[in-house]
Amino acid sequence: MTNYPELTTYIKKNIDVDEHDLKIILSYFKPIEKDKNEILLAHGKVSEVSYFILEGCLRIFYINDVDKEVTRYIAFENHWATALVSFITNEPAQETIQVIEKSKILYISHDDFRHLMKTIPKWKEFYSIYLEKAYVNNSKRLMSFTTLDASERYNQLFKINPTIVKRLPNKIVASYINISQETLSRIKSKI
Repeated sequence: MTNYPELTTYIKKNIDVDEHDLKIILSYFKPIEKDKNEILLAHGKVSEVSYFILEGCLRIFYINDVDKEVTRYIAFENHWATALVSFITNEPAQETIQVIEKSKILYISHDDFRHLMKTIPKWKEFYSIYLEKAYVNNSKRLMSFTTLDASERYNQLFKINPTIVKRLPNKIVASYINISQETLSRIKSKI
């Protein structure tokens, strides 16, 4: 078993966990490598794993009522990605998880994740912090859609997470900030 230094750092940044418990936690994670455009979770399937990205990028998206892709979340290195509602409820996902760049990923199964919460109290604390961050992130994004115009949303994204703008195609960036590709091109041409 490897110690997964990126995941170790991430965990220790969020909770104060002793080395014994940390080794147990890390033992439940498995590495995988995925190619660009692979689907990790298809719409309608139950989300049975949670991912931690070591290298690369994943996106979580859904298809809206006019058959347009809407990107809900983008995860680069040292971030988590899962179809959280499905992961929590064990119901079919309304979202798809796609590999955007060739990626090295760690994953943990739903059952192992829940087992750790029962056996290692600090992991339950970690999960609570994770859920709080997810809620805050989603709330801020939703608020930006109702209070900011397209240009302001782009500028906010560039300020908060320029990696998205720099590494991803316009189609995905536009989908993430809920504007058309044409609008995004106009905004970028003015900057």
